[in-house]
Amino acid sequence: MSDEPLNSDKQQGRQPILKSFLGGSILASEKALSQIPFVLYVVLLLILVIANRYWSEKTLTEMEAVQDSIKELRASSVTFETELMRMNRPSTIANKVYDSGLDLVEPQEPPRKLKVEKLDD
Repeated sequence: MSDEPLNSDKQQGRQPILKSFLGGSILASEKALSQIPFVLYVVLLLILVIANRYWSEKTLTEMEAVQDSIKELRASSVTFETELMRMNRPSTIANKVYDSGLDLVEPQEPPRKLKVEKLDD
């Protein structure tokens, strides 16, 4: 029986937590007011985490776009290189010279190496 008066005293001195939160009296207490800087710090950290996540996803999207662009440029580079090599074949050049009407003739003899002897002064 001695427990009942203690419990009833505790219940009379303390309002239910949900009722005090919804009523706003818990936010006006000194305990809650002393925790405001910590709550603001946690909110700031949450905002920074969300901003960091947004920035990193944006960066990843840009990186994927650049990588796709690099693949396309490599493919076009290989295509141009192949076409240039085909255009620089001696037979292709000889055909272009003949088609242009120039009076140039392909040499029949292979090129020779010239040797130059130095004269001692």
